[in-house]
Amino acid sequence: MSIGHAPPDISPVAGSDPVEPSPAGDTADTSPALVPVTPSSARRRSVPRWARRTAGPLLLLALWQLASTFGALPADTLAPPSTIATAGARLIGDGTLPAAMGISLQRVAIGLLLGGTVGTALALLSGLSRLGEDLIDASVQMLRTVPWVGLIPLFIIWMGIGEAPKVALIALGTAFHLYLNVYAGIRGVDEQLIEAGGSLGLGRWGLVRHVVLPGALPGFMTGLRYSLATAWLALVFGESINADAGIGFLMNQAREFFRTDVIVVCLVVYAFLGLTADLVVRALERLLLQWRPTFTGQ
Repeated sequence: MSIGHAPPDISPVAGSDPVEPSPAGDTADTSPALVPVTPSSARRRSVPRWARRTAGPLLLLALWQLASTFGALPADTLAPPSTIATAGARLIGDGTLPAAMGISLQRVAIGLLLGGTVGTALALLSGLSRLGEDLIDASVQMLRTVPWVGLIPLFIIWMGIGEAPKVALIALGTAFHLYLNVYAGIRGVDEQLIEAGGSLGLGRWGLVRHVVLPGALPGFMTGLRYSLATAWLALVFGESINADAGIGFLMNQAREFFRTDVIVVCLVVYAFLGLTADLVVRALERLLLQWRPTFTGQ
């Protein structure tokens, strides 16, 4: 006689609804419902970035205009934005401002080219060779501590009051930034990359071309951005040396006649040119340094 297990009691509990068996072949979906999750960074960016970046300057202009309208900021102390915009439109309309911008841009371009070439060449000689470092670095480090603006009287004595001292001042101000950053970029290349390149059969110049120079390129781009900012600063001082054209010349004329609106227009032009040059360098940096992913913020 065999003893079997009693079948389980599957009768419905009293007071509960009977469970209807599912049709044959029908499988109940017991998977949890998926709810889309929106990252917090995406929620913060619901407002366009360009709107957030322009909100601050527009608010500042609005406060400035209100302060001038209600007399809190006298017009003879600082002209309101509406007057400045009118003066800028007049200077653009008669061709005065475009001509001055062209001359100033030419001075910056020549000075940056000379200073950048000299600074980069010295950094390569000093960074790639210990002998070059011994001969060059100490002298450059000594000269860069001298305030380059204080050399204006010597430049006038040596070169006169023409274009040469203005360009030389810009070149001197930009050369040191490129030297320091390119030199630091060369010496910051990982030694293991040099060893790996040597094990692959690269000679001295092959290592310089394929390892050292690409590794120093981020430092060069950083130095170029610093040099551009210093170039516009040097231009302001340079165009104060008996200039007869350029943005600085317009500012000197406006100062004599207490035209704060024209002075602010020239300052805005300086800022616009500097910002445009920086944006160009940043775009070039993104193009040349695509191989180096970096943190862009959250």
